[in-house]
Amino acid sequence: MQGIILFALLAFTYLMVIAKRMPALIRGFRYQSLCLFAITFVLALIQREPELYIVSGLLFILKVSLIPYLLRRMIDKIKVSEDLGLFINPQLSLLWALAFTYLSWIFATYLNGANNAILTGTLAIAFFVVFSGIFLMIFRMTALSQIIGLLVMENGLFLLASTVSGGMPFFVEIAIFFDVFVSVLIMGFFVYRINKLFTHIDVNKLSRLRG
Repeated sequence: MQGIILFALLAFTYLMVIAKRMPALIRGFRYQSLCLFAITFVLALIQREPELYIVSGLLFILKVSLIPYLLRRMIDKIKVSEDLGLFINPQLSLLWALAFTYLSWIFATYLNGANNAILTGTLAIAFFVVFSGIFLMIFRMTALSQIIGLLVMENGLFLLASTVSGGMPFFVEIAIFFDVFVSVLIMGFFVYRINKLFTHIDVNKLSRLRG
């Protein structure tokens, strides 16, 4: 069961890397977060820990429901183009994603060895998700896509921490969720203000305003 969910998470991350429009990127983030929710909920059922039920519920409320809704509403409100503004086209982005997958697998195998294939695979996917988030932050030109890249990277770090430590302390997880939610609200406000002042949120064009 966990293997199927991890494969789905990997597939949705690939779809985010090759996405050309903002709605597709937001959907990919929603489904990726849904996979994280499913993994956490399955662990809660197996381990029967109340804290894991709360964490999985927060994942569903914040990352599956609320944050994608706020991002979509932000797009509708500021009425910007839904194109992501690609530095690298989807074909080259797919090649980068394949390279990230290979490097993540090599790194995970080096760290964990070949003794536990499921743990090694989970580590590899977690590293790949982190790399994909960094990729989106660097090679997508709109501010909203870079916000999603940061959220994707946080998803990968959440999966990595859960895999390595067997689950973070409950209050640490709650604090992280709160920080992520507040960060999205703050970044959304700045994106709205930038669009109001400069009539676009293309960070490549904004960089030309320096000096």
